[in-house]
Amino acid sequence: MHLNNSNNKPDFAPKWFWDFDFNKIDWQVSYKTIIARIVERGNEKEWRELVRFYGKDKVLNALKNEIAYLPDYAIEEVTKYFPISKEEMLCYTKRQSRPQHWI
Repeated sequence: MHLNNSNNKPDFAPKWFWDFDFNKIDWQVSYKTIIARIVERGNEKEWRELVRFYGKDKVLNALKNEIAYLPDYAIEEVTKYFPISKEEMLCYTKRQSRPQHWI
């Protein structure tokens, strides 16, 4: 497995990270934020770049165990792209455990 050192960075357009200083992003430390951002807003090209840069195992682990929130449409897209069910995702199971408004 190829591990990326901190000098490497993924091929993402700065527009995806408008609220960060793009040149100062630590791509390894901030992987959860980066994966969530790209899954939520990116297209298949960016998703492929996530897998290329971080590796499928790391992306899947983040989606299953570390990312606490994704919108419903992103959860649905994840289940179409990766071999994972929404019930395996922390962001989905966490949402299911919260009481819902009945109004």
